[in-house]
Amino acid sequence: MEYIASAFIPAAILLCAAMLTFSKKATFDDFLRGTEDGIKIIFRLLPTLIVLVVSVSMLSASGAVDFLSSLLSPLFEKLGIPTGMLPLIIMRPFSGSGSNAMIADIFDKYGADSLTAKTASVLLGSSETILYVFAVYFSAAKIKKTRHALPAAFLSMVFCIFFSSLVCRLMFG
Repeated sequence: MEYIASAFIPAAILLCAAMLTFSKKATFDDFLRGTEDGIKIIFRLLPTLIVLVVSVSMLSASGAVDFLSSLLSPLFEKLGIPTGMLPLIIMRPFSGSGSNAMIADIFDKYGADSLTAKTASVLLGSSETILYVFAVYFSAAKIKKTRHALPAAFLSMVFCIFFSSLVCRLMFG
């Protein structure tokens, strides 16, 4: 099985090369057009990505995440949501890499087998970086009227927070 797995990628590359070589279509021209379109999309998305990265960096560096965590901690404690997850909950809608850094901190602080870490892992796996998706994908598709998409996405995030806490309390608590 290991031999098959290690041979799969080279075989896939050779198969694609053979298909391109023996194809009657102008596949190289199609490839060039595709790369040209990809570069245009990158340049169109670049300002949005720069604003998003700078905003997330400012949010982290300003101490706003810690301030909001301390403010929301009593409420989340009453709701039965591990308060150690609050930095992750605040960062998740904005940044995937920021969320990964937050979960690494949770693992270091509480331990990977703690209820907080398990709940954070379920939340990270079941939720999405809402604002990143809106900024990048909706911008790339040139969607201007998002109507109910943003409220629905945040409602989904709230559901993920509560459901991950409930499931982990039932299974591990």
